[in-house]
This record gives sequence, C-alpha cells and structure tokens, in this order.
Amino acid sequence: MSPNLAGAVLMMASMACFTFNDAATKSIGTQMPLFQMLFLRGVLSTILILFLARTLGTVHFRIRRDDWLLIALRCVAEVVTAYFFLNALFNMQLANLTAILQALPLTVTLGTALFFGEKVGWRRMLAIVVGFSGVLLIVRPGTDGFNVYALYGLAAVMCVTVRDLATKKLSKDVPSMTVTLCAILSVMVFSGFASLATPWVPVTPQFAGLIALAALFILGGYYFSVATMRTGDVSFIAPFRYTGLIWSLLLGWLIFGDWPDGLTMLGAGIVVAMGLFTLYRERALLKG
Repeated sequence: MSPNLAGAVLMMASMACFTFNDAATKSIGTQMPLFQMLFLRGVLSTILILFLARTLGTVHFRIRRDDWLLIALRCVAEVVTAYFFLNALFNMQLANLTAILQALPLTVTLGTALFFGEKVGWRRMLAIVVGFSGVLLIVRPGTDGFNVYALYGLAAVMCVTVRDLATKKLSKDVPSMTVTLCAILSVMVFSGFASLATPWVPVTPQFAGLIALAALFILGGYYFSVATMRTGDVSFIAPFRYTGLIWSLLLGWLIFGDWPDGLTMLGAGIVVAMGLFTLYRERALLKG
C-alpha cells in the first residue's frame, strides 16, 4: 500500500472512530457530569493503550526536547478541545457540529501559511474566505435559531488546528503511540481534578457500556489521527476527512433522529467544496 493510500485509509478510520465516540458520548448526555465521564473514559483508554504498548512495544520516551515541547502544546490543545467540543456535542445536533469541523482543512492550510511560511495563493485564500462563509451559514449568529454552543464548536476547530500543526512538526522518530498516550493522559488527569468540583453519579451498566465504547473509539481516533498526519501527502489525504460528515449524518439520524436543515446542509456543502478546491490547488502547485 502506497503512503498516500495508507494515509487515506487512516484518515477514514480516524473519522469513523471519532464519530462513533461522539455518538456514544452524546448518548450519555448530561446524565453524567462531563468531567466524570471524561476521566472514566480516559482511565479505560489508558489501560487499553498500555496493553497495546506492552504487546507491540511501540511506546518509548527517548524524545528530544523540542519534540517534548510540541507534545506538550498538543496536549494542552487536546484538553481545551475536549472541553469545548463535548459541551457543544451535548447541546447541538451531531451532524451540525461535525459540519462545523469540516472547516479544518481550511484552517490547517491557513495555519501552515501563517506559522510555517508556506505560500498560499489568492485562489486558495479566496477559497478559505468563501469556506468560512459556509461555516457562518451553519452557525448563523444573530438568528433566532442561533445556539451559543456553535461558538464552542468553532473554538474546538481552532484547538484541533493547533493540535494538527504541532503533530505535523513532530520528528519522524517520535512513536505515534507515545503521542496518543500523552494526549489521553493529559485529558484524563485534567478531567480527574476538574471532576472533584461536582458530585459524581452512580455508573449504571448502560453508562459503563457507553463509556467503554467511547474509550475504545477515542483511542482509535487519537492513534489514527496522529498516524494520518505523518503518512503520505496531506493534500491527498485531507479530503478523506469529509467522510466524518457522512458518518455523523447517518448516526445522527439513526440514533438521535436528527437531520440538519437546508441552510446547514448548504453551508456544509460550501465548506466541503472550498476545502476540496484548496487541496486541489495544493496538489497542482506541488506538481507544477
């Protein structure tokens, strides 16, 4: 399998895992405090990843200082992402929130231009501007249907952008499983301390099953997302991020009976189209 094809498969696996995790987490909803749920999910995910690491021998901590700084930045972004994203998830339709996240290829492209000095021509910059107009159609600030948690979704996009840019800068000799373990531990430790501020609720068998599913899928999502950013050409792989929208539409309809309205679908279509155009221009420039 070529690096590009492997990266595309990893991206689709990552999107599927994250969306199934979101569905399991949303099914718990506000019946359990957010930080209690995150802590319990983190404990199970840590156990799973340590078992995999022991079996596969894919974790080590002989890492250079500059890579540790990038991992630390990535962990902070992961913690803040979890807070904003899950608060939005509990108060929005799954597909609407996922539609907002489709702006990521645009924000990552903009981020590489601002922080890594990569050239972004006027066509791609115009695509970024038009793409964000699609995001505004989804969020619709100032309308009666506006949900302030849509802003939480946008904050999550910014944090994931920071996370992906930090991942892109990591050295190739840093194991993806080590990065995944650090991300899970950072969210778990933060959530453990934060959960002390509110009373815990009993963990029913239903909650336990949903948390176990969420832990399994979030582990897969984290690992595949790290591996994706380090495999193949980003311009080839990034469009496969949009498979997450398909999963969210399907699961939102089957599990929660939700289906986005016409403006949301139009906004999502604009974002996806502009993201694809941006990536097309990137490939054209690479070939040229």
